Amino acid sequence: MPTSHDLKGLMKFLAREEWRECFDEVFYDHFGPVLDAGDIDFDDIAETLGEVWAMTLWGCAFEDFLTQDFEVEGGNIVDEYLKRRGWKENAHAKTYMKALRTSVMSLYEVSEIVPGKSLVARDLVRGGDPIAVSEETATKTLKQWDRIAARIVPFLGKNVFAGGLLPFTPQATDALFDGLRQMFGKRNAKKLPVIKDEELQAAASMFTLSWLFDTLESAMGLPSMQNADGDELIFHDVRFPFASGVSQKDISARVGDIPGMVQESAEFWNWLEQKPKYDARKRSAPSFETTMENGARVRGNVELKGKFLHLATNSVERAQDGTTLIQQALGDLVRAPLTEIRTVEQMMAERPAQDQKEATSEIPPEIAEQVVHPFMDRQYRETLDQPVGMLGNKTPAEDRSR
Repeated sequence: MPTSHDLKGLMKFLAREEWRECFDEVFYDHFGPVLDAGDIDFDDIAETLGEVWAMTLWGCAFEDFLTQDFEVEGGNIVDEYLKRRGWKENAHAKTYMKALRTSVMSLYEVSEIVPGKSLVARDLVRGGDPIAVSEETATKTLKQWDRIAARIVPFLGKNVFAGGLLPFTPQATDALFDGLRQMFGKRNAKKLPVIKDEELQAAASMFTLSWLFDTLESAMGLPSMQNADGDELIFHDVRFPFASGVSQKDISARVGDIPGMVQESAEFWNWLEQKPKYDARKRSAPSFETTMENGARVRGNVELKGKFLHLATNSVERAQDGTTLIQQALGDLVRAPLTEIRTVEQMMAERPAQDQKEATSEIPPEIAEQVVHPFMDRQYRETLDQPVGMLGNKTPAEDRSR
């Protein structure tokens, strides 16, 4: 007879084509930005971090998937599975699935740890009273004031952890909070805004990505992401206010004379590299670059918006070069520029913020401490034998054995 935490039937239901395609979308939300940024496969993550962590990470994506509604028959896989196959499950298993259906990933600070029995978790994102959690495995390795990303679900009169539990370093915590402030609050705000449960559900992949970027960077010794010039990837939006009496037509006439500016429309230019930088610093990290159809490398974009001229670039060096060129060409037609800077971590939240109405967590592909406190719920051990569309319908285990 299935145990109360047995999700094998639900996982087999995932093999149905309509649900597999939906899961592929969620899988990409959780892992695509890392795979794209590092030009790696999921098997590389498993190889670096180990099978246990690969299964735990898969569990994070799977649990997120269980909470989502899709435009397919049934809408949600838990609802549809219980409707069609619920008769096969015992009451406890169905209760656990329903709890996962409405669960929310959050970041907790743990205390009052009783090894093998329980702990107290304080929600660092939503606040509220600390929660007593019954837990055996994780309490044997967690320490006072450790931070973990987890789903706490009510089950049989107790609070328990779901399978996807990730220990957070201070660096991963900072990256997560920066992303949440970008997504739900104001830029450069010091405190997290009030976040509703349904909003936090839409940001579940941000927890996985914050942990994964931090952990892989340490485990693989990866430096910060770079652009094609070997510069650290830091996004700049430099805004030049028009001087009094200056029109967009006045500005446009001068911008066209700047070396490397190629006009795409009346208000938009691509700033192209005129000569390849053969002496550019050797790139030692995942890099990102944009090129035109003819192969010309794009250093930035320039756009007229109202009474401002915007320069968008992805490094300090390019921002400085572009600012110098624009000031030399425009002279007193513009006033001193205003600059907004965003890191890779902050960029993680921008696309989800735009797509929030659809309750999805898509993240731009340009985004991309040592592993401690191992923990995994055994229910995910067989997930490595489940096909994943992003791996060509191979299972993660098959893909790693290539």
